[in-house]
Amino acid sequence: MEAPHAKLETKKKLYQHIANQGIVSKIDLLASFTITTSTMNRLLEDLLADGLIQESGRGSSTGGRKPILFEINPHYGYIIGLEISRFYSSLGLFDMQLNAKSLVRWRMDEDMTPGRFVAHVAQQIRALLKDHDLTQDRIISIGIGAVGPLDRARNMILKPLHFRAQGWSDVPICQLIEEACGIPAILDNGANTALIGEHWALRQEQPQHMLYVHAGVSLRSAMMSQGRIIHGSVDMEGSIGQMIIQKDGPRLQDTGNYGALEAFVSVLALEKQAQTRDNLRGANYDSLLRELSRNNPVVQGLFLEAAGNLGIGLANLINSFHPETIILGGVLISSHESFYSTAIETAIANTYYYPEYTPVFSKGALKEDAVAAGAALMAREHFTF
Repeated sequence: MEAPHAKLETKKKLYQHIANQGIVSKIDLLASFTITTSTMNRLLEDLLADGLIQESGRGSSTGGRKPILFEINPHYGYIIGLEISRFYSSLGLFDMQLNAKSLVRWRMDEDMTPGRFVAHVAQQIRALLKDHDLTQDRIISIGIGAVGPLDRARNMILKPLHFRAQGWSDVPICQLIEEACGIPAILDNGANTALIGEHWALRQEQPQHMLYVHAGVSLRSAMMSQGRIIHGSVDMEGSIGQMIIQKDGPRLQDTGNYGALEAFVSVLALEKQAQTRDNLRGANYDSLLRELSRNNPVVQGLFLEAAGNLGIGLANLINSFHPETIILGGVLISSHESFYSTAIETAIANTYYYPEYTPVFSKGALKEDAVAAGAALMAREHFTF
């Protein structure tokens, strides 16, 4: 007889498998698990009785009775996905099938300290619960995708750069969210959760090796191999920004490498470069975007030069990792179509095995919702029952 703990683990794996596949038959499940038909029947009966899964009609017949199809119950509970970023943060309410019920976004200004941020999150969750006529106990978990570096073991945001508000160093964010909302929380960096979300959106295509690069206030990246996020020995999602692309070149601030990618490709780098132009002194990123939309040739040149440098950085990553799919996100990527196309063209021109090896580039299916959606998916994958 299977031990209770082993049975529970198999039950969890079965639930997650059904969740990832969407709709499956018992025949499909038996092909994926090395368990007997009788054991599979008992596990499915348990999941049905607990309300975790439900029947979803019948599949095609191969000569006998049409097989019963199963899917997870979308209304068993709900999950919150939370993005913590420098320009904007967002929060989404999702059902168990990862259907978005509501998404809200807000600007991270000078007043958005950790304390005010947590209070705002709690207020937004209460509003969403009221809008959807839900009680707090219906929320399974909160997944958080945050700017790094992080200490994931202690669920803390460590010393991120470039937040407009003060106080974002050494923040026990999960503890604060749990205390304010009464809901358990789990943390990973936002680049990772964005890649988790985009991988989920592409699940029918089953990409196994993916790269995600976010170009905004800073540069952030995440990698996936064999369908799993690659976690290093330390969490430094912004390390891509320290890739040296020009020996003895400039550096962005008083820290970091000389000639690092972030000194050429970031919101702060563009603002700094604009200060050297007489007609752009005092410009910030918002004003640069306005000038870009007006086809200001000087501003266009700044953005296209940054895009080309991003392409060099992408080529370095591509030649090291050889991903199948590359997702690009962030405010620079969405600034203008020419930024995106120039970055890709430069990357491809410097890809060593091209055209025999040609990765697929994309802005992603989820775009600005990727971090929150991926955080919700991460929370579901850690769901225990």
